Amino acid sequence: MTTETKPTITIRATVNVPVEKVWALWNTPEHIMQWNSASPDWHTPKSELDLRPGGKFSSRMEAKDGSFGFDFWGIFDEVKENELLSYTLGDDRKVSIQFTGEGNSTSIVETFEAENQNSLELQQQGWQAILNNFKQYAEAQQ
Repeated sequence: MTTETKPTITIRATVNVPVEKVWALWNTPEHIMQWNSASPDWHTPKSELDLRPGGKFSSRMEAKDGSFGFDFWGIFDEVKENELLSYTLGDDRKVSIQFTGEGNSTSIVETFEAENQNSLELQQQGWQAILNNFKQYAEAQQ
C-alpha cells in the first residue's frame, strides 16, 4: 500500500481579541458568514456547523456576481474549546487550527494539506486572506 504525502501550508495571525471571543466568532455561523471570504467580491451566504468530534461543518462560498460557488465542508476530528480544531475536509485533506490566548490577544496557527489544483502560493495567499479577514472582523467586534 502506498500513501501519498501531501504538502502542508501554515498560515498565522495574531488577533487583538481574547481567545474566548475569537473562539465564538470563529465557530458561530452568523459570524462566519461575515468574515469567511478571501476577497471583497466573494461571500459566504450560508454556514452550518456541529461543533463536536464527528460533527459536520459546511460553508457555501460564492462569487457575489453568482458566477461561481462551492461548498467548503468537512468533519471535525478534534475539538478543544479555545485551543484546537482539527478536521478532515470533504476531499480527505487534514486541517489543524491552534488558538493560543495571551491576555487580550490570540495567536491563530492554521496548518492544512494542500490540494493539487492550485499552486501552493495561491493556496497560501487565499487561506491567509481569509484569516486576515477574520482578524479584521474580530477586532472590529470589540
